[in-house]
Amino acid sequence: MSLPIILNLGQTALELGLICSLTVLALFLSYSMLNVCDLSTDGCFTLGASVGAVVAIAGHPLLSIPAAMAAGVVSGFVTAFLQTRMGVDSLLAGIIVNTGLYSVNIAIMGGSSLLNMNKTDTIFTMAEDMLTGTVFAGQNVLLVVLVVVAVAVAIITLFLKTRLGLAIRATGNNPDMVRSSSINPVFTTIVGLCVANAFTGLAGCLLAQSQKSVNIDIGTGMVTMALASLLIGGTFMGNGGILKRAIGVVLGSIIFRIVYTVALRLNMPAFMLKLVSSAIVIIAISGPYLKKQWPVYKRRYFAKKGGSGNA
Repeated sequence: MSLPIILNLGQTALELGLICSLTVLALFLSYSMLNVCDLSTDGCFTLGASVGAVVAIAGHPLLSIPAAMAAGVVSGFVTAFLQTRMGVDSLLAGIIVNTGLYSVNIAIMGGSSLLNMNKTDTIFTMAEDMLTGTVFAGQNVLLVVLVVVAVAVAIITLFLKTRLGLAIRATGNNPDMVRSSSINPVFTTIVGLCVANAFTGLAGCLLAQSQKSVNIDIGTGMVTMALASLLIGGTFMGNGGILKRAIGVVLGSIIFRIVYTVALRLNMPAFMLKLVSSAIVIIAISGPYLKKQWPVYKRRYFAKKGGSGNA
């Protein structure tokens, strides 16, 4: 494989990793901070992609960004409402919303399972026109997603340091203490999931516009990939401050995409890629535990070997 091909694959993995890192940041907020496992991520990602595509096709590429984020907020609100006001378990609420969003997304896409955006102006084509004739020509996708991710990291870092953000973190750590402090955990849960799903909708919108198409299955498996990236980022950056952990989340997403790209280049069948994602999640989860247990396993092995030799 030649160097230009390697560089091209690396840049593609970097761009996809940055786009998907917005979903990982959403999971960082809902799963790590709020302690809620939101399984509506797949459907919300597709919701953001479909809403953003429809608005862009209508001739408003810039409005597609806030529209997709607003759609994500609505999805997060419904999920949180089911949990906090309807007594539905958080996992079940996510599954219900994810299932319902399939029909909603089809309806948004006009009854079709595929939208083509080849002749549609997007934020990336607008950036391409602006960068024509400059040293950054041809790097429009990378520059746009870099700016968006940098802004997202700054927003989520600052948000989690506000009074409301601290209340959300406290709700995830100890909801009973939050209630005793006259903070409404229902409100913090709703706000947390709304903000998280806004980032998920934004990620779907950016991916759709970068690929110039939307498929109804564009978000399938996104929660698994985001969880793997979140755990990989946590392994590298540890339990430092919010900014450090948020940057680790982004790095985890990029690393996951690089591994995914390598798997594709090894001519692995497409149907095996979901298994690769699952394997990465298992390694990311069990890695720290096995690392701690390794000295124990080592002692047991040598003790058993020594005992057998003495016998």
